[in-house]
Amino acid sequence: MVLKRTKTDTEWKELLSDEQYSVMRQKGTEPAFSGKYNDNKSAGLYLCACCGALLFASDDKFDSGTGWPSFATPSSINSVTTEEDVSLSMVRTEVLCAECGAHLGHLFNDGPAPSGTRYCINSVSLKFTGKSKKTV
Repeated sequence: MVLKRTKTDTEWKELLSDEQYSVMRQKGTEPAFSGKYNDNKSAGLYLCACCGALLFASDDKFDSGTGWPSFATPSSINSVTTEEDVSLSMVRTEVLCAECGAHLGHLFNDGPAPSGTRYCINSVSLKFTGKSKKTV
């Protein structure tokens, strides 16, 4: 069972940068190729920038050429949740942090085998740590 972390809108605004708030709490998107983790090739873990929950591991990161960090799978089946997103006159699958509900990005079915999935995630919604899963 995942622990849900909740804060008021005012608390989120105090904790997050303007860009993080726009993306993570208002479902925005950072410009392609602008995020600091798009080209990150270091080994480690990616955590939610809102609550610190473990989301993705560098072992599952790949270069999709889209301009956003892309992952084949989340760290665990309980790391993220998904919802249908019908904004921008299209149907997509939104990816959210399972613990705090932060908007992370979108899920597509054009990733590498064996999963075939691409979790396309905004860098601003992530916090990178060089730690392994054993130390988190």
